[in-house]
Amino acid sequence: MSYSRFAIYYVAPEGELAEFGASWLGWDIARGCAVPQVDCPGLNTITEAPRKYGFHGTLKPPFRLADGTSAEDLHTAASNMARAAPPAQCDGLELTVLGSFLALTPRGDLGALQRVAETCVTTLDQFRAPLNEAELARRRKANLSDRQEALLRDWGYPYVMEEFLFHLTLSGKIAKADLPAWTKTARDALPDLPQPFVIDQVALCGERCDGRFEVIHRYALTG
Repeated sequence: MSYSRFAIYYVAPEGELAEFGASWLGWDIARGCAVPQVDCPGLNTITEAPRKYGFHGTLKPPFRLADGTSAEDLHTAASNMARAAPPAQCDGLELTVLGSFLALTPRGDLGALQRVAETCVTTLDQFRAPLNEAELARRRKANLSDRQEALLRDWGYPYVMEEFLFHLTLSGKIAKADLPAWTKTARDALPDLPQPFVIDQVALCGERCDGRFEVIHRYALTG
């Protein structure tokens, strides 16, 4: 399988949370296949945007491979990084409205989780091809702050380092008037959320020719 882009994600291990995420979005990123979606009118529409990415938390955002690098080299580097990086833990996950979309976000001390994300961003950046002008222009439509513009230039994404907010996306944009109802629907569908929430593994994921992401390999954090 060849991939157009790669990313480092947190992908929930096998269990209730992973099963919920797959059935809520209609795409199982771990198995790389479509699955029956939760039977709820309108759910297919509000999950259309995040479906291609699967249920995940971004650690290093999607990137094209830099010239002179290979997927095999990226795999080796990710494996080495994970062996040196310690696991992260916080109090738990909670359902949150982030602007106009729904997500699960961590609560408690997020310092260790932040360090995992920064390690993924910086350690593997040699494999990231520079953004082209079209990609830069698309990102700049979000009215970036000066700091976000600097992060975009340095790391290829404006929401890393201190601008990073770990989240597991559950929807695309939802009309403000509809947010309370969708929040209740999601809350009713959720399994018991992990308490504490532990990130002890990361996943190298790839974007397939159909535009959807799947897990290529998981790495335990053992530092």
